[in-house]
Amino acid sequence: MNSIGTARGERKRCDSNKQLRTGSRAFRLRRVPIRAAVLAAPHERVRIESFPEPALEPGGALLRTAFSEVCGTDVHLADGKLAGVPYPIVPGHVSVGVLDKIHGTLRDVDGTPFREGDTAAFLDVHGSCGACWYCLVAKATTRCPSRRVYGITFGAREGLLGGWSEAIWLKAGTRLLRLPDGLDAATYIGGGCGLNTAMAALDRAEVRLGDRVVVLGVGPVGQSIIAFAALAGASEVLAIGEPDARLAFARRMGATHTLDLSRARDREERAEWVRGLTSGRGADVVIEAAGPPLAVADALDMVRDGGRVVVAGQYTDGGAIELNPHVQINRKHADVRGSWGSDFSHFYRAIDVMARHHARIPWREMITRTYALDQAQDALDAVRRRDVVKAAIAPNGP
Repeated sequence: MNSIGTARGERKRCDSNKQLRTGSRAFRLRRVPIRAAVLAAPHERVRIESFPEPALEPGGALLRTAFSEVCGTDVHLADGKLAGVPYPIVPGHVSVGVLDKIHGTLRDVDGTPFREGDTAAFLDVHGSCGACWYCLVAKATTRCPSRRVYGITFGAREGLLGGWSEAIWLKAGTRLLRLPDGLDAATYIGGGCGLNTAMAALDRAEVRLGDRVVVLGVGPVGQSIIAFAALAGASEVLAIGEPDARLAFARRMGATHTLDLSRARDREERAEWVRGLTSGRGADVVIEAAGPPLAVADALDMVRDGGRVVVAGQYTDGGAIELNPHVQINRKHADVRGSWGSDFSHFYRAIDVMARHHARIPWREMITRTYALDQAQDALDAVRRRDVVKAAIAPNGP
């Protein structure tokens, strides 16, 4: 029985690999234009356009897209809330797929060459110079002035440099990771962008064993922060947000207590809820991943004296808020830290942690719905309305 089962399993894997290779070869030889979703300007509807297959430079590759994420950043792009975006763009900054073409030798961080047919993800940040003051002295590559991002600061006129496309041009110097055995593309994209952002925020927060952690916001970033905080040894993870479906999912990701914003509109009521679960002191760590600027004031109210606040959700300029520096920061001896972007170390570690824990942490189920490329506008609208925890686009079909 075991030998028959093994033989069938081996035959199934061989057939699957054959289909993968055949599909990849057919894609390469088709020589037809590659379709992509394009956002021409803020407040315009997404449209489908055709692009020529890119000419690859040495060290470049073509990735046949399996999934690309639709996240809050894409809503900001559509609403014109990010500065310096070179519209028109092909959105989709976090994607995963199959390497269809490689020009020359492309190696992973361990020195192992990538091969055509490998399933891989890539760091969306490209072009950090490694030579400026921020890269060399401050060790803050996310502030490098040469830094560019797929799907955000590369324009469509430069080529297929976003994930809402049947294929993505991976420029030379793009950092890739092969998905580990057992971690499939759908599970990875379930975490997606939020994985890297959450890992960076956890680093800034320095969560320790036994800490009581509050996470403000239960979108994709907040969900992964909850999971990582629990894995890091937090004794309590308190999640605050809405709607109910996201709060229910947060409990599955590791939240020990949740608070629905619709039932606690008063700021002092929310802070009192946190104090009630932390022996009256407040949380050791509060991580803001909500977006509205007022959430930062909430975070300062909820943190204990001598605690740490990490601001990770203010990716766009939502405007000013009123704070009392004496009461909320100085007298509390509070440590307030920003968290902007992520680097390769966060990308690498997030995938490693996901590969080890995805069987019990439901990242894959975070994808509420998968959309075809022609439905990109529908996916964007669903994320804007928060009808989904996460939406994904499958440009080449499910």
